[in-house]
Amino acid sequence: MFSIVATETSVLTFVSVPGLAYRSDWFFLQLAMGYILGRVLVSIFLLPQYFKGNITSIYEVLGSSFGKPVQKTASGIFLITRLFADGVRFLATAVVVQVVTGWPIWVAVLIIGVVTMVYTLSGGIRTVLWVDSFQFVLYLAGGIIVIVFILNSAHFSGWEPLVEAGKTRIFRFTTDNMFTDAWFFGSAFFGGVLLSFASHGADYMMVQRVLTCGNLNSARKAMIGSGFFVLLQFAIFLLAGSLIWVFTGGIELTKDRELSTFIVNHLPVEVRGILLAGVLSAAMSTLSSSINSLASSTIHDWMKKNISLKRSMMVSGVWAILLILLALLFDEGNTAVVVLGLKIASFTYGGLLGLFILSRSKQEFTTPVLIIGLLLSLGSVFFLQWLGVAWTWFIGAAVILNLAVVYGLHYAGLKKGIGLAGIIFLAGYFSLVDGQYQNGLEVLVEKGFADLKGKNVGVVVNHTSVDQHGNHLIKLAYDSGVKIKAVFTPEHGFTGVAGAGENVEDGMEFLT
Repeated sequence: MFSIVATETSVLTFVSVPGLAYRSDWFFLQLAMGYILGRVLVSIFLLPQYFKGNITSIYEVLGSSFGKPVQKTASGIFLITRLFADGVRFLATAVVVQVVTGWPIWVAVLIIGVVTMVYTLSGGIRTVLWVDSFQFVLYLAGGIIVIVFILNSAHFSGWEPLVEAGKTRIFRFTTDNMFTDAWFFGSAFFGGVLLSFASHGADYMMVQRVLTCGNLNSARKAMIGSGFFVLLQFAIFLLAGSLIWVFTGGIELTKDRELSTFIVNHLPVEVRGILLAGVLSAAMSTLSSSINSLASSTIHDWMKKNISLKRSMMVSGVWAILLILLALLFDEGNTAVVVLGLKIASFTYGGLLGLFILSRSKQEFTTPVLIIGLLLSLGSVFFLQWLGVAWTWFIGAAVILNLAVVYGLHYAGLKKGIGLAGIIFLAGYFSLVDGQYQNGLEVLVEKGFADLKGKNVGVVVNHTSVDQHGNHLIKLAYDSGVKIKAVFTPEHGFTGVAGAGENVEDGMEFLT
């Protein structure tokens, strides 16, 4: 159970979650609440399948139901997803280590990567499980140390500043569009349910932990129990971020460096050392799990099962090197790394979860039908992102499309189904081409804000005043040389988090 928690949250929690609370409130807990229900669904619907036979890779279940090509396709998608998602986690580690030690990011990545590779290759899954458990306790203790230190410091002025600033709010029940707002309660909670259902049911890195349990009952306890510990863990690190905001007086700090900056500037050296150990532990727990699961899936899904231990270690070493190289190439961007990591996983989880749901069906689907359904569900996620749909809906939409396509092609026949889908696609494409739509903001940008230049301008906007690429009106106007003298906001304030009818005072907001 501890190993599951350490594997899924790791350094992203340590780095990015306190920053979310520092810059906003505790909205992230909505996602974690959904995690618990998602794990219950995994325990009911998927774990019994994994404990029926003597399997090592969960994609063997798909192989026995649909054949080797589907097994390899699902495994390949998993390998790509894990490589990119854990490259982001590596980047998060380097961010903290860079701030705390002053080392360049590439040095931090190499040191952590090599050390983790050595103990993972030496001890295998047993070592990974035990070391993960110890590392989980260590970095959770790091968050508790920060909380205790601030509560006992002279800088802590009580809980009133947090309450008055609305930084302890958890639920967001108001939104202009729940399908574009990832942190509206419905979006976040149900997104969390589906994310956990997919990640802990269709992602081998997570499921591999429970497969080491002696029986189905023990696996269910570990799976569901991990959901409650993740909720507790998020709450601890969100509280740490809020208290750091009180301690520093709410000054602006660099994104995702709020906790690490506090550690370096305000904690005693001996405490700082414990927390650095926690950061390194968090990073290694995920990296070791990723190396082990990537190698295991490669061997059992793509190679002969009875290959030598030496060959297996070589495969693990290759994946470790690829993860290190990818971490060196990643760019932080403007998104919190914890959200970026989840978003990457959401691109492929829906398609994989759809396959496992279909494996429980009594229908016999052909391989081409299954592959087409999988690929279309993956492609739909990119289309949803282009439309501006929140990432928390990606998995649900992909699962529904996957099931609809597979059953549609199964009953209609492959040729008729593809022909009908082609007609629908072409009709939709030409309707979009013929009616190229531009909203008012895009028209202004196209004209370079010519009508507003040289004038004193006031705007009535909020967080939704963006173009199709997410660029805010204020930034676009500023880049075009327009001088905005005043910004007025409608109900719910500039960021859209104020309650209905709540008075919003004059203030300052920072656009990323």
